[in-house]
Amino acid sequence: MAIADFSTPSATPRFHLYDLITGDTTTLLVSHGKGSDPSHSGWVQQFSNVPGSEATSEGAYLVGDTYYGKYGESRRLIGLEPQNDQAESRAIVIHPAWYVSQSIAEQQGKVGRSQGCFAFSFDDIGQVLARVAPGSLLYAGKV
Repeated sequence: MAIADFSTPSATPRFHLYDLITGDTTTLLVSHGKGSDPSHSGWVQQFSNVPGSEATSEGAYLVGDTYYGKYGESRRLIGLEPQNDQAESRAIVIHPAWYVSQSIAEQQGKVGRSQGCFAFSFDDIGQVLARVAPGSLLYAGKV
């Protein structure tokens, strides 16, 4: 299970990986969408499910299949609620990105923004894909 807690700024690790069997928790940096933070403050201001909004959508997601896209190995997401049910048609996915890293967070006080996707550093994406397997649940919101 994974929770993206967008109540904290993007320079703070806010993607929580929970192992429901062992109780182990790992927390990592994750981006949010440009449309959720138009002024690039590092804070989510709003969520949207509208195509073209480039915003992050809140709610529960079912983690889908793996594919290889322009960023490399990635994973599809299926929105399970009215506020994120356009995730597939909007191509909201889990993927690695150059604009998410600890060094960027330290230098700029925030990480870069996606087009609504859950983007991770290239150092962290392997762990995310290994632990957020197809069939897993991901919840995003201000927790």
